[in-house]
Amino acid sequence: MKETVCYLNTWKRFVNEGVLDSARLNKRVMESWYRCKKEQVNPYLNKGENILTNELLHLQREKNSLLLDVVSPHVDRMNEAIRESGMMALLVDPDGYVLSLLGNEKIVEDARKINFIEGVRWTEREVGTNAIGTALQTKEAVTINGTEHYSIASHQWSCSATPILTGDGLLMGVLDISCPVEYSHPFMLGMVASVAYEIEREISKRLFKRELALFQRSVELTDKYRDRPFVVCNDNDVIVSASKPLREKVPQSIGMSISQLLRYGYQVDIQTAFSLKEDKQITGTCLFLSEGTSDTKRRQFTGSNSAQTFYFNGEAGRSEAFQRTMKQVKLVSPTDVNVYIFGETGTGKEVIARAIHDNSPRKDGPFIAINCGAIPKDLMESELFGYVEGAFTGAKRQGYKGKFEQAHKGTLFLDEIGEIPPSMQVALLRVLQERKVVPIGGIKEIPVDFRIITATHRDLTGLVNQGTFRKDLYYRLYVYPIHVPPLRERKEDIPFLVRFLCQKHNWNIPWADTLFDKLNDHTWPGNIRELHNVLERINILWSNGATEDDLFLYNMLTIESIDSKFEPSIAQNEEHIRTNNELTAREKIQRGLMLEALQRTKGNVTAAAKLLDVPRSTFYKRLRKYGL
Repeated sequence: MKETVCYLNTWKRFVNEGVLDSARLNKRVMESWYRCKKEQVNPYLNKGENILTNELLHLQREKNSLLLDVVSPHVDRMNEAIRESGMMALLVDPDGYVLSLLGNEKIVEDARKINFIEGVRWTEREVGTNAIGTALQTKEAVTINGTEHYSIASHQWSCSATPILTGDGLLMGVLDISCPVEYSHPFMLGMVASVAYEIEREISKRLFKRELALFQRSVELTDKYRDRPFVVCNDNDVIVSASKPLREKVPQSIGMSISQLLRYGYQVDIQTAFSLKEDKQITGTCLFLSEGTSDTKRRQFTGSNSAQTFYFNGEAGRSEAFQRTMKQVKLVSPTDVNVYIFGETGTGKEVIARAIHDNSPRKDGPFIAINCGAIPKDLMESELFGYVEGAFTGAKRQGYKGKFEQAHKGTLFLDEIGEIPPSMQVALLRVLQERKVVPIGGIKEIPVDFRIITATHRDLTGLVNQGTFRKDLYYRLYVYPIHVPPLRERKEDIPFLVRFLCQKHNWNIPWADTLFDKLNDHTWPGNIRELHNVLERINILWSNGATEDDLFLYNMLTIESIDSKFEPSIAQNEEHIRTNNELTAREKIQRGLMLEALQRTKGNVTAAAKLLDVPRSTFYKRLRKYGL
């Protein structure tokens, strides 16, 4: 009881003051609390709010049919012991939705009071720190007791969860055992971990069987299409087989992702899905390819000092402003100097960093990206330096390799470097000078060899002048600066960016000159990220049959979102803010269900309305009401 009170006081102080005594909680719970604080999760939430309709839950179960098929017999065998122990078992998919739930009838009924039911989404973002959500986030087994939970909905519960992973680390779902905190027992985590291990073995066997069937189908295709380039991919878009002409040109194609292969100048002509005869589930895809499209060639540059092709996994366009940037990227990539990338938010700084890595001598090594502004200051040291086994309570049994070690023989990209705290500036400077790291709790120095690329949207020189960024570190990082221009300075690239984004996401939008004029008239404060969002919204409407003359389309997208000359009135804006900030619990659930329906139907409004069993006109009204 004393420990419970201690945790409750720790929780209250963190929620009210943002102050956390790290000695009070294990590291994983502490990290989760910080994530919840950053995501503005409501700590006083008393029940789950995002619940699927029966139709959407059915779709979610179909999507995870392999997982359900494998797990069900194991959970059924656990059922009697779980019921007698006053507990319940839950299977959760990678999106955080509860697919199945069984156990003690009274406990299941108690769980219903907080909407802990089939179809609810139980992630950290939805309900704060909890065993299911934290296991999904970290891919580690975890137990969360009582007031270790971030939201009060789960304060009376004890939950143990473990992720279910494939052999290559792909997250299939989470298995969880939960009970009232007074019934909690240490065996819960061991029990759920043991069952999850058996499930993983069974899944591995089935996936191997699928891969074998996929390979046999590819052999048949190879005999039939001897002279045509094609690949066969598994359901993770990894190439498992390729035709002889393609293997001769790209010997390392097996094991690549399809996106990596397309960098070699191929485009997809025909795509066909494969399914197993027994269960008719999709197991992979065959893609027939062709070479040398003009669009692919246009995104390749030949360096002046090298005959090698320069690959850029983005859209360069034709603007003089961005061509200057590409020239600098092309010149610096073959070297090993530190690069500093600066530009407004949303301009694609990480894409530029990736291009430098992909065309450097380190291209076969890892590319490790980290956003310095997204990591709590208290956790940054362990994230960068790592730690040894037993370094602190809650440390992984095998320890943890920090980002410096992970980037060995590759590239480390530190985004938003201007947000790094002073104490870590000193530590980073030391690593850059000595090229050695000592993990937390360790005594042995570990040599590291990486190239460092930094980026920020802030004025780093100004931060140095203000005294918030070390001058000696500044000169270590500011070796080769590259500016990424905002979209308003490269508007002639908009048609090319639109085409690239539509091809990348398979958006079929029939563009008209009038709509392009509106895109060109906008100032794009959010840059390419804002353009992506606008295109995604247009696609949702256009895929439902809207036209450029459709007033709803222009009001919802081109006028309100990208044409400042037609901004809504103050009264309209206030109503929009009121609607979004003061939704009732029912309206929040309704809005969440609409979003899920649109995702499931890939933006098809008619199909989404049908899923929710509401008239299409009503669905449109709710789209406007909820600002979707």
